[in-house]
Amino acid sequence: MTLEGTNTWVLGEPGASEVVVVDPGPADEGHLRAVLDHVAGSGRRVALTLLTHGHADHAESAPRWAELTGAPVRATGRGHDDLAAGERLLVGGLELLVVPTPGHTADSLSFLLPAEQVLLTGDTVLGRGTTVVAHPDGDLTSYLESLDRLSRLTGSGAATSIAPGHGPVVPDAGGTVEFYVRHRRERLEQVRAAVERLRGPEAPPADGRDLADRVVAEVYADVPRAVWPAARLSVLAQLDYLGML
Repeated sequence: MTLEGTNTWVLGEPGASEVVVVDPGPADEGHLRAVLDHVAGSGRRVALTLLTHGHADHAESAPRWAELTGAPVRATGRGHDDLAAGERLLVGGLELLVVPTPGHTADSLSFLLPAEQVLLTGDTVLGRGTTVVAHPDGDLTSYLESLDRLSRLTGSGAATSIAPGHGPVVPDAGGTVEFYVRHRRERLEQVRAAVERLRGPEAPPADGRDLADRVVAEVYADVPRAVWPAARLSVLAQLDYLGML
């Protein structure tokens, strides 16, 4: 589910003495020490930590990371100092803009580096494949609105590449966001059609599974069964969006 693992991003202006770290990751002491060594090796210090969202694979180490660095941790919700939409962050000459992108989770954020036209997306857009919008914290209405927001950024040229929470850097931000929107719309139509068939006059007999499980078996038949539990949560979010729960 995390591809090669969680990406921890270290951001700093050339020649600056301070850096921003985005998503220190799970509670892995070896990883935290490796990031600290990387920062110290460049003669810098961590001045600010940002979280794209509160899932453990991105944020579990945040309290320990704050102890190690002495730097504040900022996010939105889950007890954190809320970051405002469009807020401008300036650290050591590095500028970042806060872009709310709820949907994968209620507290999901992206961060734009205007000077580089790079968008850090957490799990809103991945480096490979598509993300899970898992009911109930995941909300498809919010997610589609967030993709529209990202489409405007990529369409205007403000964001040309994506630095995701998992997987490689995406060089074609616009094409990838467009694919994400198209994929979601196609899945919604597949789920709608499956529900109509499962509830229609020629519906197959019920087999004890609930509607979401039966939709998964139809729509996600080509997906490895190991990820069906995640697919089920995604289907629940889709059913909720379609008013079919």
